[in-house]
Amino acid sequence: MSISVLVADDSKLSRRSVIRALPEDLDYTISEATNGQEAINLLAETTFDLLLLDLTMPEVDGVGVLEYLHKQASSLNVIVISADFQPEKQRIVISLGAKRFLKKPLDKEELAMAMFELGYL
Repeated sequence: MSISVLVADDSKLSRRSVIRALPEDLDYTISEATNGQEAINLLAETTFDLLLLDLTMPEVDGVGVLEYLHKQASSLNVIVISADFQPEKQRIVISLGAKRFLKKPLDKEELAMAMFELGYL
């Protein structure tokens, strides 16, 4: 079974890093968004199993994407991956439905653990 993943980050290097950090023993269909508005557009037209989301992006930031999903009553699993790990920011993203908050630079083992906790492994 393939897991449909959307990686949303304005940095191509960060998107590549996140994709490389995905556990190797699973099959993925991966889509990429370069900003929050692009992520929202993809989320409106495609069903994903998992969203790996940066917070600091142009046009619409990660919080805006989470607000969109919250308004849609989405049950999509979202893992936020951000260098902005202030406690208040973490509280906000969790209150908007993010399942996990991981710090950049992303640790491959932390991502695997988060995915395990969400039932992917």
